[in-house]
Amino acid sequence: MAAELPSNLMLKRIGPKIQLPIMMLLWGLVSTCQSQVNSYSGLLACRFFIGLFEGGLFPGLVLYLSGFYRPQELQIRVGLFFCAAALSSAFSGLLATAIQLMEGLRGMHGWQWIFLLEGVFTIVFALFSLWILPNTPLDVKILSQSEREYCQQRLELDAKGSESTKIIRKDIFGALPDLCLWILVLTLFCSGVSLFGLAYFTPSIVAGFGYSANKTQLYTVPPFAIAFVATVIGALIADKYRARGAVAFVATSLSVAGFAVFYTSKTVAVRYVSLNMLITGVYTTAPCLITWLSNNAAAHTRRATAVALGFMATNLGGIVSTWIYPKSAAPQYRFAAKFNLALNCFMLLGIAANIVLLRRRNVAKVERREEILAGMEDLDAHEQYELLGDRHPDFKYTL
Repeated sequence: MAAELPSNLMLKRIGPKIQLPIMMLLWGLVSTCQSQVNSYSGLLACRFFIGLFEGGLFPGLVLYLSGFYRPQELQIRVGLFFCAAALSSAFSGLLATAIQLMEGLRGMHGWQWIFLLEGVFTIVFALFSLWILPNTPLDVKILSQSEREYCQQRLELDAKGSESTKIIRKDIFGALPDLCLWILVLTLFCSGVSLFGLAYFTPSIVAGFGYSANKTQLYTVPPFAIAFVATVIGALIADKYRARGAVAFVATSLSVAGFAVFYTSKTVAVRYVSLNMLITGVYTTAPCLITWLSNNAAAHTRRATAVALGFMATNLGGIVSTWIYPKSAAPQYRFAAKFNLALNCFMLLGIAANIVLLRRRNVAKVERREEILAGMEDLDAHEQYELLGDRHPDFKYTL
């Protein structure tokens, strides 16, 4: 968590082509070394450095994508990352089970092979990314010069020109008093509790239905596969209509219904159906909220700060989620269901409040345009945008 804000602020200065692959490379190296750990202190050291190098990756990727796509095109790309997380949750257990069969090979335990193979794959992919990843649309090798320039010009339509790479301290602190930012940060905390809790404990929940280990792994796959499809559909709708809040509200309503049914149900069939509902709702909501945060923060430093705070809140929710599924609560997990139900109800309130506030801000910008631009008449549109960011009257907040 502590690495996310500094990492995002440095991304454009260092360059994503260097920073993102190097973070992956270091993360993969530590994971590989973790396969040879033989003490508790060594394990703690490895986990510390994995968190340090991994922490800035996801917020950095969202910030990176915002430099390639216009606001109304971003959620499908962010959604695909969350889909990848959903699918990894679905299949990681199956993969781990397969790798465990290597127990004893070359004198290593199965768990050692898991860390070793996943670390080596990460290293290989990081080295490939160093070669293929562009810093900006102008650096994409597979496009012609005219295509690169067209991509850059599209982005400048929203930013009134190219955004500065400087880290502007006043923009870091200037983002903090924004009420809409904190509404989404709190909403993302609630989302993180549900998101990480389901990613970590869905196999335990399914095992509580009385299935064997192999059937548990198989029955864990469908909810995340359905979530994959729903996330893509939700992202396409949200991008087309620029309706992040509406899609997030509908998806969260589905998860509220799912947690409510899970809490009250007694039969395995009904509980499994409700598990599909709540996982679909939770995973569809998350990219809506993150993209919403990115869309409504400008210029670059304010966006980097907002995205990092959103991920910090999500990860904090993930920490909380590890405490609400104790083994003693299995197989019903009634407290977790009740706790998540309450948080998702709060999310509905936060999403609705944010829509109302942003709509009022858009109206106020039209009515107070001259007042907002007072004293800036001698500056061109790009200079005004760099000073005001998302407060500029021509910047329309995404609802």
